[in-house]
Amino acid sequence: MRALLIEDDPLLGDGIKTALEREGYTVDWFMLGREAISAISSETFSVIILDLGLPDIDGMQVLHLLRKQSTLPILILTARDAMEDRIGGLDAGADDYVLKPFNLQELLARLRVVMRRAEGRASQILTLGALSIDEARHAVSWRGKDVKLGRREYALLLELARHPDRVLSRPRLENLLYGWGDEVESNAVEVHIHHLRKKLEKHLIINVRGIGYRLDSQAQ
Repeated sequence: MRALLIEDDPLLGDGIKTALEREGYTVDWFMLGREAISAISSETFSVIILDLGLPDIDGMQVLHLLRKQSTLPILILTARDAMEDRIGGLDAGADDYVLKPFNLQELLARLRVVMRRAEGRASQILTLGALSIDEARHAVSWRGKDVKLGRREYALLLELARHPDRVLSRPRLENLLYGWGDEVESNAVEVHIHHLRKKLEKHLIINVRGIGYRLDSQAQ
């Protein structure tokens, strides 16, 4: 749930960042393409939103460079509406192409789609054992009962659920939950895990000592 936003318009970038954070994303926002390219080499992200009209380097060049480094879902957000631009962006590796002006709710829905597609899923509802997560509604249920989670608790649970039975390291989870400007306590991930276990079940999230955490996809 950590998004890399590359957009040089201050007003639009701020609006997108705010909307994404309300949806539970952690957002790192860059106005320059080269800064974003540097960030992708050292940080962990879930999705990339890329404007093509950047001041330092053309967005298509950024797309080509990003695709050399990453297989993350990339959504182009641009005013370039010519058919050749759209075809060129998709052929260069973008997963979707959204024209400005756009509706924020549609943008959020398209982000969910490209992320599901990258995971090989078709449904917006993720079901693992007795756990169910509705990504569109940000609704979590356990054994058929709704569970209320905080923003980062939800983001952490969703990341674990997207990789069931796979051990995810604490640094990786920390990187997904917190952006560059966030202050992070040394035990932040452990605290969120503790809260999730209290609200769900202790056995749902397993601690693999010295490595990280995994979600038991068969937990009931």
